[in-house]
Amino acid sequence: MTWRDEFQPRSGRSGFAFGGLALIGALALVAVGLLMGIYNEQAYRAQKTREVAVQAQILAASVTAALAFDDRKVALEYVEALGANPEVEAAGVYDTQGRLLAGHARPGAAPAPSTAAKGPTSRDDRYIVVTAPVRQGEAVMGSVYLRTVVEALPQRLARYAGVAVLLVMAALLVSVLGVGQMLLKRANARLEERAQALGDANNALQIHIQERERAEEALRQGQKMEAIGKLTGGLAHDFNNLLMVASGGLDILEKTEDPVKRQRFAGAVRQALDRGAELTSKLLAFSRRSPLKPEVVDLSTRIPDLSILLERSLREDITVELRLADDLWPVEVDSTQLEVTLLNIAVNARDAMPKGGSLTIVGNNQPDLAEGELIGDFVRLSIIDDGVGMAAEHVARAFEPFFTTKEVGRGTGLGLSQVYGFTRASGGDVQIESAPELGTVISLLLPRSAKSAPVKASVTVQPTASSNQGRVLLVEDDDNVALIVLEMLQALAYQPTRVESGAAALRILNQRSDFDIVFSDMVMPGGMGGMDLARVVSQKYPRLPVVLTTGFSEAATTAAKAGFRVLPKPYAIEALASELGAARQGV
Repeated sequence: MTWRDEFQPRSGRSGFAFGGLALIGALALVAVGLLMGIYNEQAYRAQKTREVAVQAQILAASVTAALAFDDRKVALEYVEALGANPEVEAAGVYDTQGRLLAGHARPGAAPAPSTAAKGPTSRDDRYIVVTAPVRQGEAVMGSVYLRTVVEALPQRLARYAGVAVLLVMAALLVSVLGVGQMLLKRANARLEERAQALGDANNALQIHIQERERAEEALRQGQKMEAIGKLTGGLAHDFNNLLMVASGGLDILEKTEDPVKRQRFAGAVRQALDRGAELTSKLLAFSRRSPLKPEVVDLSTRIPDLSILLERSLREDITVELRLADDLWPVEVDSTQLEVTLLNIAVNARDAMPKGGSLTIVGNNQPDLAEGELIGDFVRLSIIDDGVGMAAEHVARAFEPFFTTKEVGRGTGLGLSQVYGFTRASGGDVQIESAPELGTVISLLLPRSAKSAPVKASVTVQPTASSNQGRVLLVEDDDNVALIVLEMLQALAYQPTRVESGAAALRILNQRSDFDIVFSDMVMPGGMGGMDLARVVSQKYPRLPVVLTTGFSEAATTAAKAGFRVLPKPYAIEALASELGAARQGV
């Protein structure tokens, strides 16, 4: 079936009915048009007669003075003023004797009569003539004459014929619209059927889309689990190596009495533990849950001081060049993590320049930056090397944990992950530009600090056993950890007392008042954690300092934001001595 068949009227009787209705409508419209034409013609002529009579009365009132003083010039001015109306063909002013005082006629038109016309009004198909007396009070001063043209009958008939044509066209339009409405109803019925079919198809499509979304979600979940598998696999590999060094070293220390071997293997165990702590720190920085300690840093002085450390981390065939703006803005970041970040980037640059080269650090201000989520004033630190560079697919994965292009044993793949975590946790971002054989540019974008970098006096607390450092209340639930920490505190000349919970700590504090400091773990069983204990101690014993410690990064971050001192686990004896000493001195 073609579209013509679909939309063709199926009943001839219906078509004739619509045609008859259209004809009746057309005849009715024509009849109404004729009646309206006759009525409008009569109304038009009556209206024009009234208009001309009013104009004549106005002229009569205007020339009263001119007739009184027989002033032909003034009367002529009034008469000629009527020439502005294109319908006025002739006008005249007459004195009491009926003589023409002033007259005006349009060029080509018959002039006003030389004597006053009789009768007030006359009209034919072409003209309307009106005469009106000029009165001053009860006295008649003269009369005025006004003749205007009327639209010719043929012109009026032509105009009415045009209206009739429009009426007939309107009737035809009504007929067409009626037929069109009928066809439109049929078309709408078929469209509704097709819309229903499309709706059913759309519902089926939605079901397919939902099934596809579930499949894609399952795929994403699988990719996530694969990434976690790679992450845990890399962690297991690195930590198993560290545990092998620590376990084997301890076994050898137990079985040998050679002081040289003991010192060598003790150093190896210490190095393995330090690497484990460094690995944990990098993981926390990557996840942006590391308990950062932000401070205002003047990069123009901190980076030159760090360049010596950078040079020691590089080889002799690699030069370090600094290009820092004189007015470089301060930033508020964790200074230690900033140094680790720059060292990680420098080590990567060193490995990318096996034949030597140059490492350039460029620092400049970026006012009113607007890049993605970064809006405001930022400082850009760009670390540039002229090494082998990276391919585009490697650049896209550079921040993934444990992703590395180095040989096995040459790197953990966490260096740039730490860089990413540090910059994001600091409210900034990191960008990489690299290409094979063209070197690499790593740019750190750090938000500007409104504060000025303070000049701090250094506080150094050295571990010593030469004097009594004071009494420490140690709150630690793990027996093995408590054993080590007690030994460390005693080595630092502190007198420690250990309890296993926050509740026990409060009980002993109620009984004794001779403690100089409280050193407490944060995550403990029993309902009262380290932060709860610190709050109670700060309220009841405001002069008793509290230092918290934990290996749980989120707890450490929460405590630091609450204003408590936190020593992250694991820590060396030197760090313990420094933190306890600074807390006691109120630094």
